[in-house]
Order: sequence, then C-alpha cells, then structure tokens
Amino acid sequence: MKQDIRLSEVARAARVSIATVSNVINDKGRVSTATERRVRRAIEQLGYAPNLLARILKTNQSRLIGLVIPTARPGRLQDNPFYWDLLAGIEEGARDRDFHIILAGIEEGDETFAFVKERQLDGLIYVGASEEGGAVERVLELGVPCVFVDSYLRDARLYQVCLDDRLGGLLATQHLLELGHRRIAVLPGDIAPERLHRNGVLQERWSGYRLALEEAGVGYDPRLFMRYPTSMEGGLQAAAWLREAGDVTAVFSFSDISAMGIVKGLRQEGLGVPADISVIGFDDLCLSGYMSPALTTVSQNIVQKGLAAIRLLVDQIEQEAGFSRKVVLPVELKVRETTGTPA
Repeated sequence: MKQDIRLSEVARAARVSIATVSNVINDKGRVSTATERRVRRAIEQLGYAPNLLARILKTNQSRLIGLVIPTARPGRLQDNPFYWDLLAGIEEGARDRDFHIILAGIEEGDETFAFVKERQLDGLIYVGASEEGGAVERVLELGVPCVFVDSYLRDARLYQVCLDDRLGGLLATQHLLELGHRRIAVLPGDIAPERLHRNGVLQERWSGYRLALEEAGVGYDPRLFMRYPTSMEGGLQAAAWLREAGDVTAVFSFSDISAMGIVKGLRQEGLGVPADISVIGFDDLCLSGYMSPALTTVSQNIVQKGLAAIRLLVDQIEQEAGFSRKVVLPVELKVRETTGTPA
C-alpha cells in the first residue's frame, strides 16, 4: 500500500468528508454500514495506508505491544508448542483491536527493557515472570500498562492471567491413584525441587501432586522427582530413567511436550504405554489427541489464555472501565489412551 495517498483523496473518491474517513480508519464516531463500506472500498482501490509516524504523534500511541518471554526457563519458546498457541491467541486478540505484536526473548537478570521506550510500545505481556532478580520492578518503573501471564506474583495490584494449576496437578495425580498406581514419578522440568518456588506454575502443579498423594495416604518419595528439560528430548531422557527405575508404574509430566517424548522413549525402550507405564501430561496441545496412543492430559485453553491477556492489556491502554486485575482460567482432565491400571 502507498503512503503518498492523502486522506482528502480517499474522502473525494468515497464522496464523504475527511472526518468520516478518519472515523472509519480509527473506528470512532457513528458511520453507517453503507458509508463505511464505500470508504473501505476507496481505501483499497487507492492503496491508502495511514502514516504511522503521524498517528503516533497525534494519538501518542504506537499500537505496538511487546510479548516478553524469559528464555532461561523450563520450556523455551522454540522447544514447546505451548508458546505457539499462546502467541496465536495474543495475536488474534491484538489484531481485532488494531494492535501489533513484537516478540522479545529476554534474560531476566540482565534485561533493561530499554526496547520498550525505544520502540514506543503501548504495553507489555510478560510470560513467566519471576519475583527474584528485580525484572518485575524494572518493568513497573517503565510506567506502561502490563499484564503478567503464568507468573503468580504476590502484588494484588498487578494485572495477571493464570490457570488453576494446583487443581490441575491434583486432578492428574488423583486420576493415576484411582487407577491403582502408587509409584508415580513426576517431571516438572529441568529444575531442582528447592527452586520450584521461583516458578509459580511448576510450584502450583507440584503442590497439587503432593496434595493428592497426601489425601490418598501415599507417602512422597523424593527419588521419583525427575529433572529433565521441558522438551521432546527431555521426555526421551526421562523414559530411559523410568526403565532403569523398574518399580515406577506411572509418570505425571507437567507439560505435554515432555509427555510425548516419554511415550516415544518408553516404546523405544520396549515398554508399553499404558500396559507397563501410564503417562499423563499437562496443557492439551493441539497434537496431544492425535498421537498414538492419544495422550491423557490436563487440558487448558491456551489460545483463550492469550485472548484474556490481550483484553486485560488493551483495556488498560484504552482506559476502559470495569476490567478485573486477575483472571484465573479453568482446567479439566481429559482421559485418553496413555493411562490405565498398573500391570
């Protein structure tokens, strides 16, 4: 599209005023459906594109939003399709509200967030923020609207979107216990037990796992805590560990992508799923129901999580009243083919 076409030319082609064209472009004011259709047809025929710099100067908005994901954390963007689905939801919601997304992978300890001011971002969506290291404080000092996703920050004034992760961990473990399993290994990711508190999502799912064991009168065995990356390769490594363990009859992975690796690895090790070892994941990725055997998992609507985050953020940017500061999305257990009674 051309930027040398003037607003007045569009108005003349559509036989309306310049103010009407402006209202259509900015989705403001009252414009009839027929008039809007005529204006948009003129815009398309002339190849008109609004001057972005002029819009920024006039509205003090860039219509750009930053999506921030720490890279040094369990389940990096390139390793886990969870982030693809989350990005899809955020992008869909942003497009509907005429915003665009800039993706930034950061190292929390060193990040200054200077790019926020340099690019004149209107707001940030921060996934998996940690209260340690001061990154959250540096973001808040920027003075731009922000929503934290899957972060479990204690400050009630912050805008947050998360799941009922503890319930998810409880449902997954209860399902295995009800099938008769007692030796249930757990794979949170490549993280030590004493550092789980740094990752709210993993801590909550872990708490649900421990609560289910306690309610069933099954003692916790720290030897069943596995440390492998949140990735397909990490799942393959966990499968080799499970074969060596010998007495484990089930495993709860805190992510579907690792669970998929476990299922593949167990089959390579000559073990049946669920005949020898039951496997349950968490997320319900789009591929989880199509693998063979289909993966039993704790389901969350990842795209809906992205949509909820963008709604919270744009409501702040546009100063719309009535929005909540925290959204907690539901989970449900989806029983498929990778869980069964112990051999």
